[in-house]
Amino acid sequence: MLQTATINFLKELKKNNNKPWFDLNRKKYESAKADFAAFIQQVIDRHGKKDTGISALLAKDCMFRINRDTRFAKDKTPYKTNFGASINKGGKKAWNTAGYYFHLEPGSCFTGGGIYMPEPDILKKIRQEIDYNLPAFKKILSSKKFSGVYKGLNKNPEYLLSRVPKGFEADNPAAEYLKLKSYIAMVPVSNADLTSKDLVKKTVAAFEALQPLIEFINQGVE
Repeated sequence: MLQTATINFLKELKKNNNKPWFDLNRKKYESAKADFAAFIQQVIDRHGKKDTGISALLAKDCMFRINRDTRFAKDKTPYKTNFGASINKGGKKAWNTAGYYFHLEPGSCFTGGGIYMPEPDILKKIRQEIDYNLPAFKKILSSKKFSGVYKGLNKNPEYLLSRVPKGFEADNPAAEYLKLKSYIAMVPVSNADLTSKDLVKKTVAAFEALQPLIEFINQGVE
């Protein structure tokens, strides 16, 4: 579970997203950050027993900085109003392998994972793996464990091509999956769950349901 003070800090930061306020409340930030790190480490330690690729990870190597990069952004607010962690066998910097993710933002919290906007050569490998092993891929998505947690892959227009990519026929049986540019599955986490004693258990269950998809993607990449 997460502490109520951690949730409250993020709520307050959203209302006071400026450096003077943050500096005055730095101790609250450090406490909230430590609380989130402790939660993430519990998740890693528990799920790492089933996915040994993440078992040696430390929470600090998975968590993103709260400072925003505003150099090229219209929004110049200096801080993110969330805590995020990419639990990937290569840590948060391993963009081209699939992994798990937890996003802590009151009112907009979610967990899940996959692979987000991989580089073209990596994306090509994933598409080829799906094309070669479509029955296995569909079996993962239709399994009771996966479908019981997730509503399929995220097909936000941002992640979707209008046509089947070059190298594949338009009538390819896997066309709906080949058009994806990201392979992600997410499930919302309620505010009530954030401070529940079952938060770690529920997060690990969501990761377990996602693990076959993670392994399928990484098999194609490797």
